[in-house]
Amino acid sequence: MLAEAGPSIEKFFASGVTELKGRLGPVNWQFMATKKFDAEDFEAFLKLLPKTVEGVAIRHAVEVRHDSFKDKAFVELCRKHGVAIIFAADSGFPTIGDVTADFVYARLMGTQEKEKLGYPKPMLATWAGRAQDWEKGGEARKFALADKPAPKKTRDVFLFVIGGAKEKNPAAAQGIIAALKSGA
Repeated sequence: MLAEAGPSIEKFFASGVTELKGRLGPVNWQFMATKKFDAEDFEAFLKLLPKTVEGVAIRHAVEVRHDSFKDKAFVELCRKHGVAIIFAADSGFPTIGDVTADFVYARLMGTQEKEKLGYPKPMLATWAGRAQDWEKGGEARKFALADKPAPKKTRDVFLFVIGGAKEKNPAAAQGIIAALKSGA
């Protein structure tokens, strides 16, 4: 029951994570692939997430891994609480394209060993373009939304290359950065 996670959440924040102060990025709350969407239980969990701890603003992101979360009610709950739905790309997990917070948190998990940069260069440019679209207030092109698009406003983008051929992840991240710098 997620509604009973209060003590675990308090313990996590008491562990010293707020010592990072302004360098603390969003907290990723990752769920097992067996966890199904239950609106009442999930909202109870979202209500437990603190907006600030010891004067440090806290951003929250949820990484759900069951198809039952591809639901308008889930998107609405995350928007109501200002919690981002992690955009999990190139994996077996559901890809939910809805933007629900003032930032986007994306995890790219499809690097390939055969690719020098983990992804083909055109795909790196595509991810750079998506990051720019998100930053400017857009949505991830080509991905279905469960709800109406988010209001168009600038936002922070946290894009991580993780999973797949792990040894290629740093090269893929650098490839995306290079594509951003070149204006891809």
